Amino acid sequence: MKTDAKVLVVGGGLAGSEAAYYLASRGIETTLVEMKPKKFTPAHESENYGELVCSNSLKSNDVYANACGLLKEEMRLLGSMVIEAADATKVPAGAALAVDREKFSAYITEKLKNCPNLTLKNKEVVSLPKTDNERGMYAIIATGPLTSEALSEDIKAKMGGGLHFYDASAPIVSAESVDMECAFTGDRYGKGTGDYINCPMNKEEYYAFVDELLAAEKAELHAFEKREIFEGCMPVEVMASRGRDTLRYGTLKPVGLYCEDGKRPYAVLQLRKENEAGTCYNLVGFQTNLKFPEQKRVFSMIPALKNAEFLRYGVMHRNTYIQSPDVLNRDFSCKNNRRLFFAGQITGVEGYVESAASGLLAAIHIADEILGRTPHTFDERTVCGALETHISTPNKNFQPMNANFGILAPLSVRIKDKKERYRTLAERAIETVKTEIAKNQPNKSEE
Repeated sequence: MKTDAKVLVVGGGLAGSEAAYYLASRGIETTLVEMKPKKFTPAHESENYGELVCSNSLKSNDVYANACGLLKEEMRLLGSMVIEAADATKVPAGAALAVDREKFSAYITEKLKNCPNLTLKNKEVVSLPKTDNERGMYAIIATGPLTSEALSEDIKAKMGGGLHFYDASAPIVSAESVDMECAFTGDRYGKGTGDYINCPMNKEEYYAFVDELLAAEKAELHAFEKREIFEGCMPVEVMASRGRDTLRYGTLKPVGLYCEDGKRPYAVLQLRKENEAGTCYNLVGFQTNLKFPEQKRVFSMIPALKNAEFLRYGVMHRNTYIQSPDVLNRDFSCKNNRRLFFAGQITGVEGYVESAASGLLAAIHIADEILGRTPHTFDERTVCGALETHISTPNKNFQPMNANFGILAPLSVRIKDKKERYRTLAERAIETVKTEIAKNQPNKSEE
C-alpha cells in the first residue's frame, strides 16, 4: 500500500531502532533521529544504534518457564528486528540469551542503514516534535532512561512531570585473571552447557565479604538526583544492608550448584560471558555504586577474584520515566495527542527486551492505522498485552515493570504445579499472538 504518512522516531536505542525498522520495512516513510555521536549520555560510548549499557544479557530464553523468554518468542512471531539481532549475535550463557555487545549493536546499525524508506539523522531533539493530522505525521519518543536534559524538561512541562530512579550496572573482569583453581564452571541444576564461572565462598569468606561490602565507601551522587532505587536493578551493597544473609538467599545463592567434590558451597558468585570470545566476564547481580578502588578491594576478597583485572567498574546513573497511566493510552499514544507516541523504558517498562517490545508495539499500532489494517489488540493473555495494560492502568504508585508471569491474566482453571502453570500460560500466549497475526496477513505492498 502506498502511503504519504510519515513517522519521526526520536532515539536510537532498542525501542527506537525496533520501531523505526518495523515501520520503514513496511513501506512507511520514517526518520530516525539519534543525538549520538554529536552528544552522548554518561552511560553510552558507542556510535552504533541499539547500544547495551548495563548488561549483555537479555535474560532467559526459555519460552515455557520464564516470562521474558515468552516475551522474546512473542516478539519473534511479530517480526522483531532486535530479537533477530540477538539470536544472530548470541554467546553461550546457559538458558539465557546473552549477546556480544559490539556485534549486536553493529548488526542493528547495519539493518537500519540498509533499510528502504528509512532516513537516519544525528542531532539532539530538545522538544517534543509536532504532529500533523492533515499531513499524516506521527512521532515516537524513544529516548530511553537517560533522556537529555533539554528534552526531559520539555516532557515534564507538557506531560505533567517526570520521575527518576537509579539504575546500577555490574563490573566486568578479564577471563584470564579469574583464578580457576578457586572456581568451577557449570549452570544451576546442570541446565545449559556449563557457560557460567562459579566463584564459591565458605562461611567465613562470605561473612568477611559482606562486612567489608557494608563498610565500603560509595560514590557521591549528583545533588539533583534523588536517592530512589528501583528494586529490579538494586545495588549489591543495598541488598546486603537488608541483612547479612540476604545475598546468600539472592544474588549469591548456592542452590543448584555443586563444587567438584559434590558439596554445595556456602555462597556463590556467578560470572557470565560478556562477549562471544569469552575474554571478559560480568559479575552477575553485582550492580553497584561503590567507588572504583572500593570495588576492586571488596570484590577481590572473593577467592576466585583475588587477582581479578577489572575491565569496567560498576556505575550508577539516572533513569527517567513518565507517569504513563496518567498520560498514555494502552497503544503507547498520548491521551492529549493520538499521533504522539512514547516507547521504551521512558514509558515504565523495565528491561532491554521489554523496552524493545514497547517500540515494536507502538510501531505496530501506528502501522495498523496508516496501512488500514485491522487493529492488533493484545490483551493480558500475552506478555505484550500485559505490559500495555501496566503502562495504561491508573496507579498512583506507578513504577517500572519487568516481564513476569504474575502480570498475565489468570488461567480459567487452577494449576498448582508451577512449571505446568507457566507452560500453560506460555502456550496460551503464543496462540493468542498467532491469532492476532492471522487477522492481518501482509498485503503484497508490505512484503
